[in-house]
Amino acid sequence: MRAPNEIDFWRGFALVTIFVNHIPGIFLEHFTYRNLSLSDSAELFVFLAGWSLRMQVDRAVTLPMWVFMLRLAGRAMQVYFAQLVITEIAVAFLAAASIYFGASFLLDWHNASAIFRNPVEAHIGLVLLTHQLGYFNILPLYVVLVASAPFIALCARYAAPALLPLSAALYVVTLSTGINLPSWPQGGTWFLDPMAWQFIYILGFLIGGKDGIGGLARRHRRILGLVALPIIGLGVVVGLTHFAPRPADVPSPKLFFVFDKTFLSPARFIHLLALVAVFAGNFHFVMRWFAVGARFFSLLGRNSLYVFCVASLLSLAGQIFRFAYGGALITDAIIASVGLVIMGIVAWLSERRDVGRKAAAGPVRASPTS
Repeated sequence: MRAPNEIDFWRGFALVTIFVNHIPGIFLEHFTYRNLSLSDSAELFVFLAGWSLRMQVDRAVTLPMWVFMLRLAGRAMQVYFAQLVITEIAVAFLAAASIYFGASFLLDWHNASAIFRNPVEAHIGLVLLTHQLGYFNILPLYVVLVASAPFIALCARYAAPALLPLSAALYVVTLSTGINLPSWPQGGTWFLDPMAWQFIYILGFLIGGKDGIGGLARRHRRILGLVALPIIGLGVVVGLTHFAPRPADVPSPKLFFVFDKTFLSPARFIHLLALVAVFAGNFHFVMRWFAVGARFFSLLGRNSLYVFCVASLLSLAGQIFRFAYGGALITDAIIASVGLVIMGIVAWLSERRDVGRKAAAGPVRASPTS
């Protein structure tokens, strides 16, 4: 079990804010940082995923590349199957709620209608990730990004200078053309475009290193922090005023200038990088003044996949609960309290399981000699 650390803490923080933000109208939603920001927890989560990948790559430097690539491929399969499982459970939640409350319109929530009205094609779409439920569309993006991890690791080891230019070029082409992965069977495109979001994933990977961009950022941390402060201030103004450029008022290509989340427009990732420049490296202050919360968030972050899956389902359960029993403050308090407790229990159980496995394996012993 890892001791609380900065990456796990902020990953846990992102998980909690995702849980809250995925329950529209809940009282605590007004206190999440997206209300004072251009970016939100999705950008933070993906950035930290890239940073975490860099840590894995650096630790695996002595491993044969093919062994490490198999591990990364296995992780991608784990995330993919997690997406399939939680999506089917979410569909069951909506179906059960529609029956119990006699509210057939719940079957139309969050893009679920095709699953009930056109199940053959819709289930093919679920397997292909081309059909996604609303609020369950982060993991499909994550599947694509994690599936690209072997290529990123290979490039980092043998062609590191090419990684950033390739990523930036794909990002620019995506914003210039608006290209995105298609949705099927209902048409449209993905809510979060992997070809744009890979850029913040790669930036997290590069900044997480001790050389290159990461080393440069660490050497000039104070200057970058000062430059970042006015950017964060502008983000606060935008968040409070809900300002957003109208597409009709900006030049083409418009995706470079609007605050579009699907394509991760530049203003959003620049604001996220400003937050990183100001808050990164201050975890010791968090542990000093917020030790209990830091340990809890780190526990969630260490077990992020399991916690994310459960949190997504808890958010949907919270939406259904608010529909059935209203959105009073006491209702929201119950939802938030129960959700955080369950997330903590899931993280703790996951950790205990891993500890039990290591204990059962025992120390490696030499074979007896004759």
